[in-house]
Amino acid sequence: MGILNIFSSDNKDESNSSLDQGLAKTKENLFKRISRAVAGKSKVDDEVLDELEESLIAADVGVETTLRIIERIQKRAAEEKYLNTSELNYILKYEILGLLAENTSKNQADPNNIPKPYVIMVVGVNGVGKTTTIGKLAYMFKSQGKKVLLGAADTFRAAAVEQLSIWADRVDVPIVKQQMGADPAAVAFDTLSSAKSNDVDVVIIDTAGRLHNKVNLMNELSKIRRVMQKVIPDAPHEVLLVLDGSTGQNAFAQAREFTLATDVTAIALTKLDGTAKGGVVLGISDQFKIPVKYIGVGEKMTDLQIFDRVAFVESLFRNV
Repeated sequence: MGILNIFSSDNKDESNSSLDQGLAKTKENLFKRISRAVAGKSKVDDEVLDELEESLIAADVGVETTLRIIERIQKRAAEEKYLNTSELNYILKYEILGLLAENTSKNQADPNNIPKPYVIMVVGVNGVGKTTTIGKLAYMFKSQGKKVLLGAADTFRAAAVEQLSIWADRVDVPIVKQQMGADPAAVAFDTLSSAKSNDVDVVIIDTAGRLHNKVNLMNELSKIRRVMQKVIPDAPHEVLLVLDGSTGQNAFAQAREFTLATDVTAIALTKLDGTAKGGVVLGISDQFKIPVKYIGVGEKMTDLQIFDRVAFVESLFRNV
């Protein structure tokens, strides 16, 4: 099984169930609004489209992405002359799926040709669930039979090293760490050196949530990259940005900051189960053209899932 194929067919039902539960609030918020928009209407007209626009924005799809979706539906309504409101959910589902398909990364690693060790550098502000995401990723990879090593390169916050150590114990994987205030790049260097010596499959490096300005953040992340490449020339193979889905538009601002500071290649959106703002998945994917690779839909170890756009849209529109 390739490193990107986290979930086997044996637990897809459980994954879909978790996804349905995780998207319940978003679904309720969005489709209650859409139901009100089409109440008493038989035709998709400008008034219905205005209400639909407000509904998508309220679900934190984002203004730009919402306008793209509305324009597509407007075009379809113009072509078909008389578009019945009973068809609106189907059309919306079709357009959302099409939008996500357009923004699927063409540069994903080939599961059959993955370097070893595969190095993931994790970035994101404090409080978004970064440490928890690293722990759950370690659990996923270990469940595949992969040998995993964590690197605690967020040395600016004592709690960060401690929290990652707790996850390392919980998942039962080794961790490389130093005292608070140590050079993060030195921790990354030691982690990759250890990984090479011990035939590790996957290395996950934590980094500082935020330095006091964007220039410092950019410089620190660049330095960590350069030092890692002294050990493994093409590291990191993945830069994973962790965002809190429940923060809605704030997640967009964080994505902007980190994509300017470093070359983000994938996104993990956490805490979707506690929010009605799950539409942020669509907006982030569309606006930044960076694949949403993982979504967090609960507290359990298995509730960090590889993002499957078809399963996501099917779940969002199931039984509506």
